[in-house]
Amino acid sequence: MFRATVARNARLFSTSVRSQKSVTETVKDAASKANRVISDAALKGIEKGDEAASAVKGDASKASGQASGKASELAGEAKGKANELAGQAKGKVEETKKKM
Repeated sequence: MFRATVARNARLFSTSVRSQKSVTETVKDAASKANRVISDAALKGIEKGDEAASAVKGDASKASGQASGKASELAGEAKGKANELAGQAKGKVEETKKKM
């Protein structure tokens, strides 16, 4: 009876390669995929930040140039006005001297 049981069990033994992944391998693969997705998203965010910083720098330098030009224009106008008033004052002084 013992031999019959062993013979029957011997046929059930299989030597085929196991094609299923273990739980550890499945978790590692999932973690690797998640890590890759997160890395790609972070890289895109960094690139967008660099683009935004470049755009802000460009706008700031443009605004700075415009402000500088406007300041120079106003300074020129003020200088012209000051010279005009100085000329008028000299004219008044000369006029007053002639009256005396």
